[in-house]
Amino acid sequence: MADKFYAKGEGNNGYIKNLEVLDFNAMDGNCGMFQMQLYKTTEGKYYLYGSCFGGTQQGVMISEVTDPEHTRFVKHFQLVDPVEYPTTTTPKLQVADDLLICAMSAGSGPGALVEQSELMNMKCEVGIRIYSLKEDPENPKFLGYWDCGVPHSIGVHRFMYNGGPYVYLSCEAERFEGMIMRIVDISDPTHPKEAGNWWAPHQFVDGYPGRTVDHHAGHVPAFMDKGWMHGPPFRRDDGIMFCGYCGDGLYVLDTKDVTRPKLLGQLKFMPAFSSHLAGARTHTALPLPGRDLVVVTNEGERFQFFPPGSITEAQALNNIHMVDVRDPSKPTLVAEFPYPEVPEDFPYPNFNVMNLGCQGPFGPHNLHEPMSNKPWLEQRGDRVYCCYFAAGLRIYDVTDQYYIKEIAYFIPPNPNKTPEESFFKGFPGPRNAVTEDCCVDDRGYIYVTCLDDGFYVLKRTGAADN
Repeated sequence: MADKFYAKGEGNNGYIKNLEVLDFNAMDGNCGMFQMQLYKTTEGKYYLYGSCFGGTQQGVMISEVTDPEHTRFVKHFQLVDPVEYPTTTTPKLQVADDLLICAMSAGSGPGALVEQSELMNMKCEVGIRIYSLKEDPENPKFLGYWDCGVPHSIGVHRFMYNGGPYVYLSCEAERFEGMIMRIVDISDPTHPKEAGNWWAPHQFVDGYPGRTVDHHAGHVPAFMDKGWMHGPPFRRDDGIMFCGYCGDGLYVLDTKDVTRPKLLGQLKFMPAFSSHLAGARTHTALPLPGRDLVVVTNEGERFQFFPPGSITEAQALNNIHMVDVRDPSKPTLVAEFPYPEVPEDFPYPNFNVMNLGCQGPFGPHNLHEPMSNKPWLEQRGDRVYCCYFAAGLRIYDVTDQYYIKEIAYFIPPNPNKTPEESFFKGFPGPRNAVTEDCCVDDRGYIYVTCLDDGFYVLKRTGAADN
């Protein structure tokens, strides 16, 4: 069989079921694009914006995807001078109401990048930057910046913006351990200001005698087990919010009054879920459009982080869960998503032991995130799309929330890069293909970004095309 146009060397085609690859875009070959956001102009052009999180570049990658078979890389858009701001990165972004909003981070921890003694002599940004796309989507216009008040920290990580006056953040705060939920009013984007916030009681440092917190510390396993806001905090149009809160599991909040959010309910997933060496113990809590259901994920991890022989203990299951929230005060686990299908000719027996020869902290990562004020996104409540790290993109039919069926997958070809060629030269483990984020437009085209690689455009075929 002939190699596909997107193959990364002879026979390195990846694995695919009920999907077709329309295009692969390597961008400028210098960036590991992370979270993506789509935007449709009034003229009908589609643009894809991707945050650069790590790698050899920071900032935002801009591509035009109006023709999904011939995507066009536009530019690398630098937000801050990397020499002047050496630890500042852009991990996430959001697009709505003609605005591009970028999370700014300078931690977790900066000590891995520079000597701790040098931190206070360096400039950093930790908050959100706001840009206008209305005038020229290929050259965003800077409007304003909001600072979280905790320099040299992780600042803002995942967040939600569905248009309107408020942005909902997972964000550092000076008197708290780990990120909390903060709400920023951007009705005047040139002068954003905080409108409200919420935290788990145990995060309040000043509530304990003699307690101190190091905001520069890395996210080691002991910290990952704690309850802190990973998010994004998803707010439905009725004011009910769902928060993936790491070791605390799912929190459900009433944010009808954004100045004073209130707790409604909680559902924990540790134990038995969430691996000791995995990422965010509870990562995403995604409400499905038009349904009283929330999809919750326990993040897995990239095997590139782990040198051979470094894992000697069993790892708990990281999985995707279906939660019934018809009563927000009693979120209830009602179903588990199936283990990703292993291709017949896959070189490993499963995804848990691939590459490492032992059970790694395998599990899901980012989901396609439909939002009501982003009409250019697919808004189906019966489909779930997940970038499952080394298991690739997975698509599920959740029409029946108790009987969830996987209907398609795409595991990209391995990037074929040596550690020296990698965007992430410090990774000691294997260089297998890893999918990071996905989004689906209103035409049904699927965009997938990969660690150490560019992005793919796919469409559903066969049994998945309905």
